[in-house]
Amino acid sequence: MKVLILAAGYATRLYPRTRNFPKPLLKVNRKPIIQYLIEKLDKVDGISEVIVVTNSRFYRNFAQWKKKIKSRNPIVIVNDLTKTPQERLGAVGDMDLVFRKNDFEDDFLVLGGDNFFQEPLGAFVKASLKNSPSITLGVRDIGNKLEASHFGVVSLGRNNLVTNFQEKPKKPGTSLIAMCLYYFPKQSLGLIREYLKGPKNSCDAAGSYIRWLTKRSRVYSFGFKNFWFDIGHIYTYEKVKRLAKGEIAS
Repeated sequence: MKVLILAAGYATRLYPRTRNFPKPLLKVNRKPIIQYLIEKLDKVDGISEVIVVTNSRFYRNFAQWKKKIKSRNPIVIVNDLTKTPQERLGAVGDMDLVFRKNDFEDDFLVLGGDNFFQEPLGAFVKASLKNSPSITLGVRDIGNKLEASHFGVVSLGRNNLVTNFQEKPKKPGTSLIAMCLYYFPKQSLGLIREYLKGPKNSCDAAGSYIRWLTKRSRVYSFGFKNFWFDIGHIYTYEKVKRLAKGEIAS
């Protein structure tokens, strides 16, 4: 199993902090956001490599970070060669880039580099292996349908099978949202090539790809109960920092 951390976005909603600095390297309680992910991955068995995909603007930042980080797993930094938000490949484009470089030969655990959550990853990986060769995604019930409208909203059937996926719906049917956390068995990796052939399919939002997948294959979910944040705005980042310091309850 290999791990892909998506870190090639330009985080324009966090400008000016991220104009010349990557969001996953912003610090929470004196540690970069991405370091919390690395520490969780260090506790998961069976990982052969951790790949961090970034862009030309931030490649040097991650190269410097890699020199300082200590991990039980080899870390590789991949440059997707984009330089501006307008050129970005998007989450799906970056996944395709890395999957192709790997010749579709390994299972992939994919995480958003700006995700901050409490629970360990071991149980998610164990459930994903049990569901293989089907895909598994992490989900969390945030208990608020209005807030859920900003995310990918999931409906479930028996055995946690995803029956419907809506990307940022105006009127969500549930408050169960998809985290940027996916397990793709190697048998499923080639589907991304088929998806990208569709002229109207989005390369930017991973949720659009997941929605497409639910119509063509089995996609299972694994529920997380403790806190999770997608750090997309300044106010979310500030909230996460206060949470990490113990100033607010989870």
